[in-house]
Amino acid sequence: MNILISNSSGEPIYAQIVAQIRQLIFSGELEPGASLPSIRQLAKDLQISVITTKRAYEELEREGLTESMVGRGSFVAGVNPEFLRERRLKALEQMLNEAMIEAKALGLSQQELTEYLTTLYEEENRE
Repeated sequence: MNILISNSSGEPIYAQIVAQIRQLIFSGELEPGASLPSIRQLAKDLQISVITTKRAYEELEREGLTESMVGRGSFVAGVNPEFLRERRLKALEQMLNEAMIEAKALGLSQQELTEYLTTLYEEENRE
């Protein structure tokens, strides 16, 4: 598992860890039952505080993406695909809401935003 921490990001380190592990789970790169590095090991690898990694792991567990077993460590939860889809749709909805707010700030109409999104979608499909 390769996690990259950006010191120049405005995002807290624990949130960067959560986001990257969440993405690995959503993409299927980390499958249900896969073990995560121990809190201490991840802290050592990333050269950060154990408290920071503990907070990240607690957040992942709160989200239902991981499970902790005393004495055994943390594992990717056996998340059902529909749950993952709902989580991803919620995240997409938040991103689209941010895009809509930015579009309004730029003075774009709903139609212009839709056309812009359509263009981006078509470009992605050509590659």
